[in-house]
Amino acid sequence: MAFFYSIIISAFHFSLLMLCSLTTGSTNLTNTLLHERFEKWVLKHEKNYSCHDEGQHRLKVFTNNVNFIEKFNREKKYGYTLSINHFADLTREEFMAKHTGATPSPLVLRPSNELDPTSLPPYVDWRTRGAVTAIKDQGSCASCWAFAAVAALEGIVKIKTGELISLSEQELVDCVTASDGCDGGWSQKAFEFIISNGGIATEVKYPYKNVQGKCRANRIEQDEKASIREYGTVPRKNETMLMAAVAQQPVAVYIDSSSSNFQFYSGDGIYDGPCGVNLDHAVSIVGYGDNKGKNYWIAKNSWGKSWGDNGYMYLAKDVHEISGMCGLATHGYYPIM
Repeated sequence: MAFFYSIIISAFHFSLLMLCSLTTGSTNLTNTLLHERFEKWVLKHEKNYSCHDEGQHRLKVFTNNVNFIEKFNREKKYGYTLSINHFADLTREEFMAKHTGATPSPLVLRPSNELDPTSLPPYVDWRTRGAVTAIKDQGSCASCWAFAAVAALEGIVKIKTGELISLSEQELVDCVTASDGCDGGWSQKAFEFIISNGGIATEVKYPYKNVQGKCRANRIEQDEKASIREYGTVPRKNETMLMAAVAQQPVAVYIDSSSSNFQFYSGDGIYDGPCGVNLDHAVSIVGYGDNKGKNYWIAKNSWGKSWGDNGYMYLAKDVHEISGMCGLATHGYYPIM
């Protein structure tokens, strides 16, 4: 009976939302179809808008994004497709403000003598070796810098100890004073905190909240397995050396995600542009390979499983002069145990 009432309540709430948000008085067939498409999308992604004006605005943004996606897919200028995902009601500016967050400082050179660029394997995927945790979602907090650092750390912990442990991005968001929490930050500063702090807590003990809070590192047991002695820098603008690093472990890198194509990347194909080198987002590179002669990097993102290839992205490799596709060979950092 409780389940029956919950269905009625949910349907009533959705009907009110649609009445409040989508009433326009138009009987145009195209508008009607877009309304229906938007209604299904709102229900699928459990969106909740403030009322009429907000709903109308989001419908307009959704319509613009759908038109952009369908036009891109028709033109077939690039080697991948776009899809309507949970970001389809956001403008590019809103998306960038809420879901990126890397603010690279000048490259800090660290040890890289552990990298050996000779005899590199042609294919690496740390997911198949059990060194990558499930895809996570940074939400509307610009904390990609923390997620990229944690993914790299989780990888080396698994490689060195044999245990795959989901670690706490929230501790970094709350406690790394050299970064700005949900307003952006630096993956290398996350590593510096982990070194000085003797590790970080597990995700279970210090769960993600999607907002910056008060640091609780001194009140929560830190996982000693997640301690590192140093972190290294991948030599700049050198994809061969990035390969050498990724052959050893997952690596945190910065990329330029300012193109709208990033927002709606579907995972169907290798991303080969457009993008520049204005670095604004952090991901972890968890492998590389080739598909029918096209080389690619495997990037673990922090935008949830509804984005890309179940949360992952394939970026073209060895095609963009010396900076790497979208600047990914410009700033690369890896933890050292």
